[in-house]
Amino acid sequence: MTQPPLPGVLADVAPILDHWGYLAVAGLVFIEDFGVPVPGETILIVAAVYAGAGRLNIVLVAVIAFCAAVLGDNVGYAIGRFGGHRLVERYGRYVLLTPARVKKAEGFFTRHGGKVVTVARFVEGLRQANGIIAGMAGMSWRRFLVFNALGASLWVGAWVTFGGLAGAHLDTLYPAIQRYELYVLVAMAVVILAVIGRHLYHRRHRDAERQPEQ
Repeated sequence: MTQPPLPGVLADVAPILDHWGYLAVAGLVFIEDFGVPVPGETILIVAAVYAGAGRLNIVLVAVIAFCAAVLGDNVGYAIGRFGGHRLVERYGRYVLLTPARVKKAEGFFTRHGGKVVTVARFVEGLRQANGIIAGMAGMSWRRFLVFNALGASLWVGAWVTFGGLAGAHLDTLYPAIQRYELYVLVAMAVVILAVIGRHLYHRRHRDAERQPEQ
């Protein structure tokens, strides 16, 4: 039976997976994990959905994604350890590593260490930069490798499980997604506007407090 088309951004990257298969998972996850802004996580989700629908082997998807994620972050670690701030200052802007983001991330690493490496997989921005920042912060490679592998296993396991279940029930889920898509988009827009409004309110409040009394 013909599978329904994938929704949203998943449909945008599906042709890449259709053409390159497992190589797309390996390549995009690998290069995303040392800072290149490509849809590595999205291709993993699509591959898991494909596997759930019987179009790929879910074990192969998980193993390939795990290996690519660990190797990619280790490349990032080497870049940070041996290139350091010099490379980031020169080329960081091309891979979304601004000086402000690097400074903030280094402080976070200093305070939380291995926990950040583990959780960074699930945070956009940190996922791409955590290897580079760990190397720059002087974290030991063995410690980084352990927490990096733990984070990769949790990240891959979560998305492969979720995507596999979604793919196995795509015929049921897709009509529901279409039916409630508008409501979801409206709810997301309301949440985003509320967050922006809260940020602007607190920013104005801080600016007002900093102004000297007349």
